[in-house]
Amino acid sequence: MSTEGSTKAVVTALGANLGIAATKFVAYLLTGSSSMLAESIHSVADSGNQVLLLVGGRRAQRRATPEHPFGYGRERYVYAFVVSIVLFSLGGLFALYEAWHKISDPHPIEEWRWVPVVVLLVAMALEASALRTAVREADAVRGRTSWWRFVRRSKAPELPVILLEDTGALLGLVFALAGVGLTLATGNGVWDGLGTGAIGLLLVVIAGLLAVEMKSLLIGESASDEHVRLIERAIADGPEGDALIHMRTMHLGPEELLVAAKIAIDRGDSATEVAHAINAAERRIREAVPIARLIYIEPDIRHASRPAV
Repeated sequence: MSTEGSTKAVVTALGANLGIAATKFVAYLLTGSSSMLAESIHSVADSGNQVLLLVGGRRAQRRATPEHPFGYGRERYVYAFVVSIVLFSLGGLFALYEAWHKISDPHPIEEWRWVPVVVLLVAMALEASALRTAVREADAVRGRTSWWRFVRRSKAPELPVILLEDTGALLGLVFALAGVGLTLATGNGVWDGLGTGAIGLLLVVIAGLLAVEMKSLLIGESASDEHVRLIERAIADGPEGDALIHMRTMHLGPEELLVAAKIAIDRGDSATEVAHAINAAERRIREAVPIARLIYIEPDIRHASRPAV
């Protein structure tokens, strides 16, 4: 996945959310709307999350050290996991608390009644623009993969996180607009609290989904099915007639793949022939899958009774 494209989507979302957060908070101060307060905190949380993604992307570029010989590529997953925690606590739980408070003690919006509606409509336009940028950058890398599968299977965390955050932000604005609109129409502040509660539940669900996906990446996910097939073919297609006995792959980062394989060699092959066969297999793997940075191949004696993969 293009790191440049991911960074562009993150920066665009950050700029939009900073402006939106300030505008929403001013609207809350003028009106006292709990939906506006929940949306203000939501935008602040999103802005902080985007900063975390940028920091994680930069720290992941550090060179490998003796203490961390496989590099720091997974720092992007660590920071993305922190994003899910921030979204859950600062966004979702705060909105649910504010909803409970508002429903327990409802009051109508009496001053500056038009302000929250205007602010929410402007925020929806800005969020839609940020989401369009994320969709455009994701389209450049997802191919024919469905959106759901792209979010679930992507090895780079930034674009899926931004897609979910921006989609959640747009839906949250719809809930806030519904709550504020019904409060203005009926004079009953309970609607404002219900809109706030809907925002909180939405953020909790999105945070949970992000946490599950980032945990999976932190534990260590294998290469995609396409990359596995390409690696297997690269090993099998060599003139040495290598036979793959078994193979394991794991992402050390979005653009760094570890490949460990055992291949069969003939009993009569010399050490030189085995070394040439392994080196040739490594070259073919790197040509087929450029992100295969670390490759470890173990030779074993070919047995007629043991079929190759």
